[in-house]
Amino acid sequence: MAKTIFHAADKRGHAKHGWLDAHHSFSFANWYDPTKVHFGVLRVLNDDIIDPGMGFGRHPHDNMEIITLVLDGKLEHKDSMGHTQQIVPNEVQVMSAGSGVTHSEYNPDPAHKTNLLQTWIFPNKENVKPRYDQKMFAPEDRVNKLQTIVSPIDNNDDGMKINQDAWIYRTTLEAGKSISHSFRNKSNGAYIFLIDGKLTIGDQVLNKRDALGISEADSFEIKADATSDVLIFEVPMV
Repeated sequence: MAKTIFHAADKRGHAKHGWLDAHHSFSFANWYDPTKVHFGVLRVLNDDIIDPGMGFGRHPHDNMEIITLVLDGKLEHKDSMGHTQQIVPNEVQVMSAGSGVTHSEYNPDPAHKTNLLQTWIFPNKENVKPRYDQKMFAPEDRVNKLQTIVSPIDNNDDGMKINQDAWIYRTTLEAGKSISHSFRNKSNGAYIFLIDGKLTIGDQVLNKRDALGISEADSFEIKADATSDVLIFEVPMV
């Protein structure tokens, strides 16, 4: 029988730093919950709202695969590899921190807030050469089907590449529709994060920003009770 763990949206960590309103699915910064440290190699899933003209100053990372999605607004990224890029909704940014990189992230819009999701995934190779990439994914290509937005570096699909045997999918599932997914590897688990809408997975109902972890299963089915924007992280559990 499948093993599941439900994470309610209102049980996430929350930090308000004036210009930053952050919710943490897993232990982060000053918020620690021993039951929510990671899900397999998925270490961080932060839901950040950044005030106009504000952001994170230059700071370091190493040996982590960092994936950023902007849900609303825009984000400007600058790093020690020489990149200065803006990220907008429907784009995905991947930064393999590897042997070490510094970067800054801020909201360049003087009037509107930015809402982003940032994920950190433990790599399966350490101290690789740092790498940066970003790509636009057409929203019409994920209606009632899984759109692969991140995949392993040796995979030939359209996903952005990371140094881990992990996949991230996004789907817009219309009300009344359902979709099933079979694990790429039976030892993997899936962390389903509902950006917006309402879902049923097995006996569990998910509302906006709820999440469900599934492991020790071959597959699972998602049913949309309302039109839903969904992220699925398929990750090694060790």
